[in-house]
Amino acid sequence: MAFKSGFVNIVGRPNAGKSTLMNSLVGERMAIISPKPQTTRHRIIGILTGDDYQVVFSDTPGYIEQAAYKMHEIMNTYVESCLEDADVMLFVLDASDPPADSDGILDILTKARVPVLIALNKVDLVSQEQAKALMAQWRKRLGAQDVVPVVAHQQIGVVHLKEKIIELLPEGMPFYPADQLTDRPERFFVSEIIREKIFLQYAKEIPYASDVAVEDFIETQTRRGEPLVKIRAIVFVERKSQVAILIGKEGRAMKRLATAARKDLEDWLRRKVFLDITVKVRPKWRQDERTLRRWGYH
Repeated sequence: MAFKSGFVNIVGRPNAGKSTLMNSLVGERMAIISPKPQTTRHRIIGILTGDDYQVVFSDTPGYIEQAAYKMHEIMNTYVESCLEDADVMLFVLDASDPPADSDGILDILTKARVPVLIALNKVDLVSQEQAKALMAQWRKRLGAQDVVPVVAHQQIGVVHLKEKIIELLPEGMPFYPADQLTDRPERFFVSEIIREKIFLQYAKEIPYASDVAVEDFIETQTRRGEPLVKIRAIVFVERKSQVAILIGKEGRAMKRLATAARKDLEDWLRRKVFLDITVKVRPKWRQDERTLRRWGYH
């Protein structure tokens, strides 16, 4: 059997479940997840390699119809440019909240010159009749190759979706070594895990007005000779009032944040972690192109 390989770019509206689905497909935690929309801010690569295939998934931010900040504009460019290097477009559709015909993501998909595969996610939230109607509607609307019903967070339908994706891949050699899972460095995922905890722990404007930079990532040992990673991270916010909210009364909120992040980091790195988090103010960073570029928004 010939080896198959290709790039599968994942697109959809905010909170459709794109990141959850990519994690399920790859079988590893590649993208952070929270119930809040716009959790994903960067284009993240997840690589799945089998005996006779390699799928390079690209999880993109949810397309934002009305970009309020320069950051949103850059996030949208990740989606708009994803047609350029795709072998398959995977459109993740929330069955409980499908987009209107005027949604910008649909305009992008209609320009695709590669197969479009639709993952109808969250089908557990609608009836079987509704799911069947949506499958027929969207297959016709986008001329999709197929529509696969899934419940990403429960792994329902994911194996079938993976098989459909592999069927659509062109023949070719692998792009990455078989044991490689992503093209992002460890520092990136450290900052993402901390940011995920901010999204889960804080409400209102805090998750959206904050970003995380990893200043130090030092691999060393404990006194007992066990592997240890010392991490120093900075959470940037836009106003002084947000610093007080992040830290909380007597530092309790920050302690909860650091503890939750450290536990996840130890699970992910499979090493003990010493984590130090500080908070700094960077006014209007979401509108500052130079800052955004420095923090990895391209």
